Amino acid sequence: MNTLETRELRYFVAVAEELHFSRAAERLGIAQPPLSRAIQQLERRLGVTLLERNRRGVLLTDAGRVLLGEARAILEAAAAAARRTRRAAASANRLTLAAKAGANHELLRKLLDAHAAEPGAAEIEVLLCGMGEQAGMVRDGRADVALMQRPVHSLAGFDTEDLLTEEQVAILPAGHPLATRTSLTMADISDLPDLPLARWPCNDGAYPPGPGPEIHDQSQLAQLIALGHTVAVTGASARSWLWSAHAAVPLTGASPVTTVLAWPAHSRSPAVAGLVRTAAHL
Repeated sequence: MNTLETRELRYFVAVAEELHFSRAAERLGIAQPPLSRAIQQLERRLGVTLLERNRRGVLLTDAGRVLLGEARAILEAAAAAARRTRRAAASANRLTLAAKAGANHELLRKLLDAHAAEPGAAEIEVLLCGMGEQAGMVRDGRADVALMQRPVHSLAGFDTEDLLTEEQVAILPAGHPLATRTSLTMADISDLPDLPLARWPCNDGAYPPGPGPEIHDQSQLAQLIALGHTVAVTGASARSWLWSAHAAVPLTGASPVTTVLAWPAHSRSPAVAGLVRTAAHL
């Protein structure tokens, strides 16, 4: 039988991350012998070797690396299911919407106002987050829906409703020579020695290589641009949060970005469906 239990997956993940049975047992709060037996039973049941043991610890096999990724996803999904179930029991007509702090507040306000005007509309809690955190919040059950952007974010596993498509602009310090231009291209701003491009987190949370600063939130980005330490490329709606120390210049040849409402593809929530209907009417 190849059925996997969440308990043994937790055990395996602990060993795979610690690469040491004693440390994994301590982390789990159990004795080492039952942990070792559980891993051995898992290997026998799957018919594969997951770990190579040696005197210094353990190493993951190719099969073990595959199971580690799958096990993390399964455990995260189980935790998300528990969170959504508890939230549904607490209030069947309540939603949590994740949105990047400072992002297109005018669009968010219109969505919330339009939804609140609908008969029997669900109460919506807005959960503001940092750069690129929305997808993780929906996947792990902390949020029911999120405002995200295509093609900036990975939308795999989500259903979406388009809300707004806009051109991109370059946000520069107001005093920079390029700030007076009527338009720019990516080539114009990609290799500026005095103004490296801001770096956003990728879909896996890691930052791409480059000399520019790693951006964690919008207030940090605004401050760094004003100080002349970076330039950013973003949707034209960013003009709503600009300071007098900023300048927004249209980018020609850059792909437009679309803000979408995203939710888990398997969702059967009537409250989510109601918000999606409002988004479609917008």
